[in-house]
Amino acid sequence: MQSTTFHEHEVLHRLKHFLPAQAPLKDFIHHNTLHAFQNISFQEAIKQATEIFGYKTSLTIDEYRVLLASGKIKDEVLREIIIRRKGSKDVNFWMKKLLHEAFIKTKIPRVGMVRAYWKNTYRLDLDAMVHPTLFRILCSYLDQGIAMWNFPVWHKGFLSSIREMERSSFTSFFKTKYVKQLLLDGKCGIEFLLDKLVGDPALYEHYLFDQQFAHQGWSGMVSAIEDNPDTLLDHRKISIHDLITFELLLELDALTHQLGKSWKPLGKIIADRPVNLFAEVPTSELSEAIMMFQEAYEWTYYNAVLGGLQRQEQVTEKTGRSFQAMFCIDDRECSIRRYLEKFDPTCQTFGTPGFFGVEFFYKPEHGKFLTKLCPAPVTPKYLIKEIEGRSKQQKDLHFTKQTHSLFRGWLITQTLGFWSAIKLFINIFRPSVSPATATSFRHMDKFSKLTIENHNPNHRENDLQVGFTIEEMANRVEGLLASIGLVKDFASIIYVVGHGSSSVNNPHFAAYDCGACSGRPGSVNARVICHMANHKQVRNILALRGIEIPDITQFVGALHDTTRDEVVFFDEGSLSDENKLQHTRHEQLFSIALDHNAKERSRRFEIINSALSPEAVHDKVRLRSVSLFEPRPELNHATNALCIVGDRSLTRGLFLDRRAFLNSYDYRIDPQGKYLFSILKAAAPVCGGINLEYYFSRVDNQKLGAGTKLPHNVMGLFGVANGIDGDLRPGLPNQMIEVHDPVRLLIVVQHYPEVVLETIQRNVETYEWFINNWVNLVVMHPETKEIFVFREGELHPHEQFSNSPDIVTDLELLVETHQENLPVYLIA
Repeated sequence: MQSTTFHEHEVLHRLKHFLPAQAPLKDFIHHNTLHAFQNISFQEAIKQATEIFGYKTSLTIDEYRVLLASGKIKDEVLREIIIRRKGSKDVNFWMKKLLHEAFIKTKIPRVGMVRAYWKNTYRLDLDAMVHPTLFRILCSYLDQGIAMWNFPVWHKGFLSSIREMERSSFTSFFKTKYVKQLLLDGKCGIEFLLDKLVGDPALYEHYLFDQQFAHQGWSGMVSAIEDNPDTLLDHRKISIHDLITFELLLELDALTHQLGKSWKPLGKIIADRPVNLFAEVPTSELSEAIMMFQEAYEWTYYNAVLGGLQRQEQVTEKTGRSFQAMFCIDDRECSIRRYLEKFDPTCQTFGTPGFFGVEFFYKPEHGKFLTKLCPAPVTPKYLIKEIEGRSKQQKDLHFTKQTHSLFRGWLITQTLGFWSAIKLFINIFRPSVSPATATSFRHMDKFSKLTIENHNPNHRENDLQVGFTIEEMANRVEGLLASIGLVKDFASIIYVVGHGSSSVNNPHFAAYDCGACSGRPGSVNARVICHMANHKQVRNILALRGIEIPDITQFVGALHDTTRDEVVFFDEGSLSDENKLQHTRHEQLFSIALDHNAKERSRRFEIINSALSPEAVHDKVRLRSVSLFEPRPELNHATNALCIVGDRSLTRGLFLDRRAFLNSYDYRIDPQGKYLFSILKAAAPVCGGINLEYYFSRVDNQKLGAGTKLPHNVMGLFGVANGIDGDLRPGLPNQMIEVHDPVRLLIVVQHYPEVVLETIQRNVETYEWFINNWVNLVVMHPETKEIFVFREGELHPHEQFSNSPDIVTDLELLVETHQENLPVYLIA
């Protein structure tokens, strides 16, 4: 039963809740695409999202059948899923149905059904009449630097600026004086305009959803900016209320201009009322079949992983480590850690979120704006400033605004313009780094100083404390070391390696950097935590807390560029003479590991021969990273499927094909789950958000993803669209997800089951991810290696299938001969 009353505030709040939540490109941070449905189960969510919004939320039945035929879905796993869902007596019935029978497909989505009557009744495409004007005005108003001229009036807010322009200009955005006067007189409330266009309050909410989801990218961007104006460097005041009001005015103007007075509101002409937008969605055989196939697809892979984890032999802890290194938990760091440990078995690597537990805003020496370097939900209270830098910002004469003038524009076009064409031609055959390259190494000057220590708590800038006090430093170093289990047996050198990326002509560059650093490189964070850990007074406090770091131990910050596979180290001059000698040897080891890492990555790249030597492949990978014509500078998080929280011995002997987020954790020093709580509180939304954005962009790259990036046009430096008039494209482009297997994230935790169960229930927002199955959770008993699966609020013993991983003896041959996603292997 539809409501006959309209509550504007409630409807706008609900609308914003369901719109895409992707921020502008500079803050492109992965999140659950269907975040609005997260309060219900994954199965119910994908069913509702399909019925209501027309999203494609899974593979098709035919695609699942192909996976079954190829062995990526095991027959015995599918049967087990059917038994759990339908009972053992119905196994053969459902197997026959899943394998051979046709299913009735979902009907036309509910959203759009009310506004469809404009076409059905009046033969008018209102979207085609309104959207081009609307999108151009929005883009011009929000523009962050592409346009030659600013929006004429912008400081009053979007709708007020439009009104001011209509009052002061000789031209108008409207074709009819009637609608223009409505705006000037202020007679343009949403309910007033809906009465003119729809006429029936029972249809108002449905109409607004139809309208805004006809361009969900623009509406979602406006909503995101309204909620967080700081996401635009050049602030703009805009709201979803203003957008809807202006669009309703444009629609009323188009109808009045086209039809005069010979039209009736939709509510007067709709005979068969559409189904209420949020009415209950019935469960169909198709939706049940999809979930059985999906779970079987996931557990076929999960079982191989769990079999590998159980077969790992307990490694006796070594002393006398050559060095220790902390990396981000990022799945792209999985392989570089493996190669370091391969070529130096005495080293030890750890994984932890790449902001390394230090949250702050960062201001480059010549920067105008502050940059957040911590997880997006965190609001830092601290500021780190860069000072005394040596490098100068590179400039390129080819990028100049002087071409906008008449005479100089003509002269520059005939001179520099000619040379630009030659440079472009050369770049085809020999790509090189240029001032236009987005590179993580420019985020901070390698030789600059940072204001890390605060000597005066009252010293504040932008209402932020500049630097950290000694006590604050000690708390963060303790938290970092204890969370990963590094509280004793320290090596003489401990590397803290952040990560970033490099690319050219890539609007989604922020998505390739560190998600834990709000889509920025982790270089500053690495230097900051190393300074803290090297501080003598900090170490004195840590010693009183039971963490004694030897005087010979020194922490060294570094940055790994995951696109170019290069590492740069910071503050090496502070090393002791003995440690400098060791560091020189370690640099050589890193170089060898990076060569092999580049070779492993290259198996995905069509134009690189992976059979070449690691050094030769690495050279080609570097060139590829700065090619103006390369739509895939790297594959980022593609194929991610796992998050393993536990000791490195769980995974050190496994080949996981760069699919795992690896978070180091020692259950022995955390019996109550204090640090585990913090790890899972971050891992569920961050790793789960990455996984689900890849999942939904893969299964529906047109509505939930961004389509192919080849026709993308950057709009105002905040979004991308196809061409100049299209809707903004949220989600990920095809070139980032084409090799991704759409499976939900499996989080594996090494601890006692009762501790993990109590830990995930401490926080409602975290528990929602697990109880509603947006991610899957498995607990491995640290002593018996028994596996427990979290299902319906409880941990159940898991009966492992016998498909243990195969053993691989020549990993290099595997890399050279396979492009597809590889199964889990035990490394001989």
